[in-house]
Amino acid sequence: MASHWTDRRVVVTGLGVVTSLGQSADELWRNIADGKCGIDKITCFDASAFDCQIAAEVRNFTPGAAFPSPKEARRTDRFTQFGITAAHQALLNSGLDLEKVNRDDIGVYIGSGIGGLHTTEEQHKIYMEKGPGRLSPFMIPMLILNMASGLFSMYYKLRGPNIATCSACATATHAMGEAWRCIKMGDAKAMFAGGTEATIVPLGIGGFCAMKAMSTRNDDPKHSSRPFDKDRDGFVMGEGSGVVVLEELEHAKARGARIYCELVGYGNTADANHMTSPSPEGEGAARCMRMALKSAELNPSDVNYINAHGTSTPLGDIAETQAIKTVFGEHARKLVVSSTKGATGHLLGAAGAMEMAICIKAMEHNVAPPTINLDNPDPLCDLDYAANTAREMPINVFVNNSFGFGGHNASLIAKRFVG
Repeated sequence: MASHWTDRRVVVTGLGVVTSLGQSADELWRNIADGKCGIDKITCFDASAFDCQIAAEVRNFTPGAAFPSPKEARRTDRFTQFGITAAHQALLNSGLDLEKVNRDDIGVYIGSGIGGLHTTEEQHKIYMEKGPGRLSPFMIPMLILNMASGLFSMYYKLRGPNIATCSACATATHAMGEAWRCIKMGDAKAMFAGGTEATIVPLGIGGFCAMKAMSTRNDDPKHSSRPFDKDRDGFVMGEGSGVVVLEELEHAKARGARIYCELVGYGNTADANHMTSPSPEGEGAARCMRMALKSAELNPSDVNYINAHGTSTPLGDIAETQAIKTVFGEHARKLVVSSTKGATGHLLGAAGAMEMAICIKAMEHNVAPPTINLDNPDPLCDLDYAANTAREMPINVFVNNSFGFGGHNASLIAKRFVG
C-alpha cells in the first residue's frame, strides 16, 4: 500500500541567490550578518526627476555559465538572467548530478511578480520611435514572466512539473510552498523553486512612486529602508533572485546530499480586503501563519525566529507585528523577529526565496540577522527585532513570511534536520 502523502519529508539541499549584497548565499549571509546595506543611488538610469532615486541594484552581474551561450543569454530579459543564474548556482550547490537522476522527476517553479519590465520599456520605445516593424521577434518570450522557469527546464532537460507563480511579493514563497506540496504528493523527487525580479527601470520606479509606496530618503540611501522604525517612509526597490533545491528526503539521502534543513509547513491565504493595504490587525497574515503551523504539526512555542516580510511601509509593519502577536501570544515576546529588507531592499517577487536562503544560513550559524536602521522603534511595533546587531541564539525552527499586493499571504516553516 502506498504511503500517505504527508509521510514524505522534504529537505533543502541547494541554495542560489543574486542580490545587491552578494551573488552567493555565503557572501549574502556574511554581509547581512555584518549589518551591511546594498542600497545606494540609482546608477542604471538618470533618476533625478523621480521622487525616489535610490534602489538596491545588482552590480557587476554577467549571466555566465548558467546559459548555453552568450547568444542565448542576450535573448532573455534581466529578470530571467537573474533567475537562471540563481537556479544554476543552486544546482551546483546541491551537488545534484543530473546525469544520474531521472529528469522526469525534477521540476522547476520559478516565479516573478512583474516579469520582463526592461523588455517592455525598451520595446515600447522602439515601437513609438520606429514603428511595429522594428519590434524584436523575441519581445514576447523575453517579457513573459514564466520564462525563467521554462528556459531553465529547457537548458537542463528537467521534464517534471513546471509552472511560474505570480502573486506579487509573495511569489517566491508560494513557489517554494507549492513545490513542497508537489514533492509531498509524489509528483516529483526534486524541485528548483523561487523567484526573480528586475524592475529598477524608469517605468517600475515611476509606477511605485506614483503609489506613494517608496522611500524618498534620497540623501541617505543606506538608512532609507527602516523596517519597524517610527521614521520609516516606504520601501526601497531591490532586484535579484533566489532559488532553492527542494528534495524528497530518501532521494537526497540516497545520493549522500548535504541537507540544510527540513521544510515542514506552508500557509497560503487571502486577505480579501484591499488592493494594496493589509487586512486590519493583520488578520490574513495571522491565518496564514496558523495554517503553516498546523501543516507542520508544531506549536507556536516551537518557533525561535521569524523572518518578517517587514517592508518598511507604515501600515504593513504594524499589521505583521499584530499578526505575530495574535498567533504566538505570550511566546511572541520570546521570539526574535527581523526584517532583512533594510539591507537588501525589497526584491518583490524574488524576496521570499532570497530571504529563505538568509533564514537557512541563520539556522546554520545559530545567528538571527539584524534589522538594520531600527533606531527609533515604532511603539506599535514592540517585538524583539534584533535591532542593528545580529543575535547569537539557537534557531531550530523558523518562519519565513511574504505578503503581497492583492492580499496574497504565504508563510513557510522549516526546522533543523534530524535524520
